[in-house]
Amino acid sequence: MTEKGFFCGLNRPGDPANMSELEKKHTPVIDCPDTVKAGEPFKVSINVGEIPHVMDDGHFIQWIEVYFKENFFARVELTPKFTRPEITLTLERHSKHATSTLRVIERCNLHGLWETTKEINITE
Repeated sequence: MTEKGFFCGLNRPGDPANMSELEKKHTPVIDCPDTVKAGEPFKVSINVGEIPHVMDDGHFIQWIEVYFKENFFARVELTPKFTRPEITLTLERHSKHATSTLRVIERCNLHGLWETTKEINITE
């Protein structure tokens, strides 16, 4: 069986506890509260990678998208040389569910799509 290419779907670390350098540079890192109150704003900070990713003309992060499960919330377009692949957003989650999955997907022009998720508890 041949190995899947970087542009064949979403890339995720094979072993999050033991990531390769490529995975450390591309996997989004989500920083936000573990528990939020329904309808109240909260901050979400996202960095692309545990190791800083370059933002050169030939190799850069093109955009970062934020979802709750499959529901789109935001997209930030980035420009090489003039931006860094890190963003902070203020979100609100209106939900009758006790938990929700925050999903972040980013696209590197050379290494494709990378995704990470975080479960968030939602209280009334």
